[in-house]
Amino acid sequence: MMKRAAFGLVAIVAGLGIGAGGAWGVLQYFPQQLPHHKASRKGPTEFVPPVQMLAPLVFPDGRLAGYANFEIQLEVSEGAGEDVGTTMPLLMNAVNLRTYRTPLASGKDGLVPGLEPFRRVVMEAAAEVYGKDVVRSVAVTRASPG
Repeated sequence: MMKRAAFGLVAIVAGLGIGAGGAWGVLQYFPQQLPHHKASRKGPTEFVPPVQMLAPLVFPDGRLAGYANFEIQLEVSEGAGEDVGTTMPLLMNAVNLRTYRTPLASGKDGLVPGLEPFRRVVMEAAAEVYGKDVVRSVAVTRASPG
């Protein structure tokens, strides 16, 4: 009876070790096979000149808390900056169409803008306007109550 319990415990520990080793191996050698993997986007980049945007600060329940001014810069592949800069009004429109549905208000009074949700909104809008891999990142360089 004792041998059977000991064998079962050894089998469980060995199975956990093998499973953890397999997971580590996949993460180290085959990360592209994972569903959340983002392809590396190497190569030279440039920043589009700063752009000011006014966005509503909305609570999670949909109530308007106020407005905030955001200054953003987009990191794009080298050579794409001019094209992105000339079509910035299309990005601003796409951001405006998303911000009223996205809770950006934080803080007790709701007048503190949530930077990460705003950055996500801009990235989603940029993917819609310019294509999936044109804008590599968004830097929110300033945020203040409007």
